[in-house]
Amino acid sequence: MRYQISGKQIDVGDALQSHVKTELGQTIEKYSQRPTDAIMVFSRDAHEFVCEATVHLSTGLTVSARAAATEIYAAADACIEKMDKQLRRYKRRLRDHHRDRSEPVEFAGAPMYVLAANEEDEGREPETLQPMIIAEMETKIPSLSVGEAVMQMELAGAPVLVFRNEKHGGVNVVHRREDGNVGWIDPVNTK
Repeated sequence: MRYQISGKQIDVGDALQSHVKTELGQTIEKYSQRPTDAIMVFSRDAHEFVCEATVHLSTGLTVSARAAATEIYAAADACIEKMDKQLRRYKRRLRDHHRDRSEPVEFAGAPMYVLAANEEDEGREPETLQPMIIAEMETKIPSLSVGEAVMQMELAGAPVLVFRNEKHGGVNVVHRREDGNVGWIDPVNTK
């Protein structure tokens, strides 16, 4: 497994890197025998250390966790524990996903834009309805089944996931609703 352990304005020493590699490696090994990539970023938020981890599984799924604590080792351990809990909860589905899928998840590129917020114009009518684009990036849209998309959204801790439905190739969206349920948007292509 490839590790990328870094800190935002924090020096991450060799001892912490070794601790993270050992603990995270043991956790991931319990649930996935295939090689993966792991990214762990440490930062400070007032008096707490924040640890954010993202693990890319070889099947194409991504698992994310975030934790904060007053000590950096405690933040790392709490983050790894959250990831362990997520993987334990989805262990059977991850195994079934791996068995059913003979090849890794395919990704298609798509442009992504960041639009400027008009905070100073609150209360006034905007001059134009055309938003100002402040950044252009490339994002990847996975080809998944609906069940895999829901699992991916929950593993990543994301409120929404855009994906290409494997059954018909159309773009779909799953999202976490306010009532706690998951919503699925499947537009019908009519011409």
